[in-house]
Amino acid sequence: MLKKIRIDPFVIAIIISIVLAYVFPQPGASGSPVPMDLISSLGISFIFFFYGLSLSSVAIKNGLKNWKLHVSVQASTFVLFPLLIVPFFPLVRNTSYELLWLAFLFMAALPSTVSSSVVMVAMAKGNLPGAIFNASISGIIGIVLTPLWMMPFIKQTDVAFDFSTIYLQLISEIVIPLALGLVLRRFLGAWAQKHKRTLNKFDKLIILLIIYKSFVQSFEDNIFSSVGLLEMLSMLGLVIILFVVVYSLTGWIGKLLKFNPADQITNQFCGTKKSLVHGTVFSEALFGQTSMVGIMLLPLMFYHALQILIISAIATKKGKKWIETKEEHVNLKDSNTVEDHHIK
Repeated sequence: MLKKIRIDPFVIAIIISIVLAYVFPQPGASGSPVPMDLISSLGISFIFFFYGLSLSSVAIKNGLKNWKLHVSVQASTFVLFPLLIVPFFPLVRNTSYELLWLAFLFMAALPSTVSSSVVMVAMAKGNLPGAIFNASISGIIGIVLTPLWMMPFIKQTDVAFDFSTIYLQLISEIVIPLALGLVLRRFLGAWAQKHKRTLNKFDKLIILLIIYKSFVQSFEDNIFSSVGLLEMLSMLGLVIILFVVVYSLTGWIGKLLKFNPADQITNQFCGTKKSLVHGTVFSEALFGQTSMVGIMLLPLMFYHALQILIISAIATKKGKKWIETKEEHVNLKDSNTVEDHHIK
């Protein structure tokens, strides 16, 4: 009997946001009295402020010991992913597909997720401290590396980008709030942990708001007129292929480095994830002054839904296998104890 496939409520909320952007664009349209840019900017700053408050210093200190795992995860996130996309640039350069390719590179250059990586590693009985460390540090590394991957290719587009303004925005909206959160963590860290669910809901609300605003702008400028159903299906197919390739490669790398089963799980789960939170935030900084934002988020939103669906299924299977193995071990131990008693 086939199991019911559970769709993440957040994925449904994203779809609703896009539909609202199309049928009810007034609040996010140009000239709207609603200060959407200001709300988004403040929301982004609060996301990273709360992120700084929530970082676990204990997990980071403990995590530093397992350096092979961390190098593998971060290399997969920031090197392997982009290197799988970059070689195709000559094929799309100066064609109508260049913008879609740029959207794939943007997705590939993003940090790993935080909450879902940790939750799913825990479900699969992987190395949880390693997952917390890598998920946390990935977002900080991405502030530097994601724009660096994008800069050479953005410069070759027809759109003018002021990188001094982009980095100033990254510093003011992300780096400073993050640093402030880290400084105040000793005073407000317990409060952030206590209200973690509420803060996660706030993060998702801001993400949905940015997605709504981005798609309103893209619909307004008719940016999707060149993206047909065939391109959408092709994009989905490429996202699936990319996930399978990276998941397989991270598995092979884990075996090559002789990771134990727990580290192997963390390496594959954290090394294949991409963060929608950072994607929406970075898209605002990199493409906020253009109408490209909506289309730049398309592969990422496909990937976000796919990674949750596939990894959650794998995590559930591995978790059940771990429990069954443990039960077999306990039963075997009890059986041996009984036999020893009879012998005596």
